[in-house]
Amino acid sequence: MRLNQHKSKIIILFIIFLPLLSGCWDSREIEQRANVLAIGVDKASEEEKENEDEISHLGKKFPAPDEDMIKVTAQIAIPGRIPLGPQMPGGSEKPVLVIEVVGHTFQDAMLNLQQEVSDEIFLGHLRIIVVSEEIARQGTARFNDFLRRNPEIRRTASLVVSKESAAKYMNITPELERIPSLYLANMVDNLSAIGKFPPSFIGLFWTIYSSKGQEPYLPYLALKEKSTIQLNGLAYFHGDKMVGKTNPLEIGTFMSVIGIGRGGYGAFAVVPGEDESVLVRAVSRKTRTKVSIKNGRPHVSIKIQYESEIDEKESAKIQLSDSSVLKKIEKEASKDTKKSIEKLIKRTQKSNSDIFGFGEHFRAKVPKYWNKNVKTKEKWSEIYKNITFDINVDTHIHRVGMKSK
Repeated sequence: MRLNQHKSKIIILFIIFLPLLSGCWDSREIEQRANVLAIGVDKASEEEKENEDEISHLGKKFPAPDEDMIKVTAQIAIPGRIPLGPQMPGGSEKPVLVIEVVGHTFQDAMLNLQQEVSDEIFLGHLRIIVVSEEIARQGTARFNDFLRRNPEIRRTASLVVSKESAAKYMNITPELERIPSLYLANMVDNLSAIGKFPPSFIGLFWTIYSSKGQEPYLPYLALKEKSTIQLNGLAYFHGDKMVGKTNPLEIGTFMSVIGIGRGGYGAFAVVPGEDESVLVRAVSRKTRTKVSIKNGRPHVSIKIQYESEIDEKESAKIQLSDSSVLKKIEKEASKDTKKSIEKLIKRTQKSNSDIFGFGEHFRAKVPKYWNKNVKTKEKWSEIYKNITFDINVDTHIHRVGMKSK
């Protein structure tokens, strides 16, 4: 009897696990997918609007949305041409196909794109999305909704704002990388590693956008000669709309305020009494931010300690071996940095763009004030215009190079 029960259990287990032995039931070869590696978003011109096909609507019978039409430029990998190792002689064929489509919404444009591609479009390998400044200033909400809902989109993909048309970035031919999208994506990823920009990816952009006490920001790129790309500043937003940009050096100023420890920017400091200058580069920073309520108004105190080194001096007259000269340089560098921080904060206050996240500090550390007087992101934007702050910068120079005389 027991033997029969044991056999029955084995048979039942075999039946249960039998479906698991059938292998893949929904597999699809990578060659049967149109893998989109990069996307550029621009405002469609009048000529491009005229060339729209009636795919998601039929003229006046099914009216289209009233929003301005957008142009989506997609960079699609060509199977068999993506290099898996060092480039071999004769490998001059383009590894990607670039297609331009227009649409009333982002999804509408993607449907139009599918009409021009035989294989199913797959966004799981999307590495970077480039948005032109014109579109960024109009607002990113119109395509953010589609991207956030799509499970194929990786939250680690990069999102950047371009000075020029985003379509130009889809057609560049960089010398350092055969695949343009990988060059763009690696450039943005490496900016954080070398201390040139805070961590930036599309998932973080959405997180900040959804927070109540901070406004989002993105890298601002510009094209140079021979298809080289420059990090030309930081684009800052109010809600989903871009409202301004910084210059490249102010990115370092922004990073010091939000507490990014690794330094990556240098600036010239004038040596008092010498009429000469030296190049002082930040190696690391330590930032302490305290928030309080003074006279009924939010107040922010920021203390930043710089560890710096002198990379270059303008003239042999400057004696870096003299400790009194170094003290003067440290004092001047601290003064210049403080002015730069104050200037940047005041500029963002005029645009109602708290990219520093001061509102999150108040929400976490002064919850009674927040729950009574703020509550919403819109209210904080108005309050941010009038907050007071004081900045304290302390610079220490530890290295002056091997040659100091």
